[in-house]
Amino acid sequence: MASVAERAPGTALAGAIICEYCDAVYQRTQLQPSQRAVCSRCGGVLQRPVRITVQQRLALSITGAVLLAFANLYPVMSISMQGLRNAATLWDSVMILSHGSITFIALVVALAIILAPMLQVALLIWLLAFAVGRRRAPGFAMCMRALEGLRPWSMLEVCLLGALVAVIKLAGLLQVIPGIGLVALAALSVLIILIAGRDIRDLWEQV
Repeated sequence: MASVAERAPGTALAGAIICEYCDAVYQRTQLQPSQRAVCSRCGGVLQRPVRITVQQRLALSITGAVLLAFANLYPVMSISMQGLRNAATLWDSVMILSHGSITFIALVVALAIILAPMLQVALLIWLLAFAVGRRRAPGFAMCMRALEGLRPWSMLEVCLLGALVAVIKLAGLLQVIPGIGLVALAALSVLIILIAGRDIRDLWEQV
């Protein structure tokens, strides 16, 4: 259920919210769980109800750190053929790409599936650990802008889709066993969207 936000009167900035698509300024309102505020000029989503508390987001961020460790340390899949077996982790895929003729792709892959998620989780834990006590973490503004900038670069769901396609394609030719890393990657892909999505902007108001 959508509701059109009301324009903020004059130049009052207290409780104001700015549309990221057309820069129109509105007054922040209290939303019901099934509502969202949309811009009357361009139709962009301005505000959604807060689904999880700061404490819950911190707990999920710590869970994300554990899943990130599992996704990077354990094999994504294992391949067996005629008694020979090989297993690959996310780091292995980056290293294999780095030895080819397109090393730049290896850097992009490392950023999208390893470095960006690591930075997202680390920044979230740093910010939320202070936010639980209703305080702003040192470097709060810089960390929040970094989270916003990292969001387009974190592509765990793309990596997950590629891994699933590889499992399906190879299953008819080889014995393919999905690993712990693949399960952790799937859970982390969903978790990152939940804890590092646009709702994280509410921390500006909460602390």
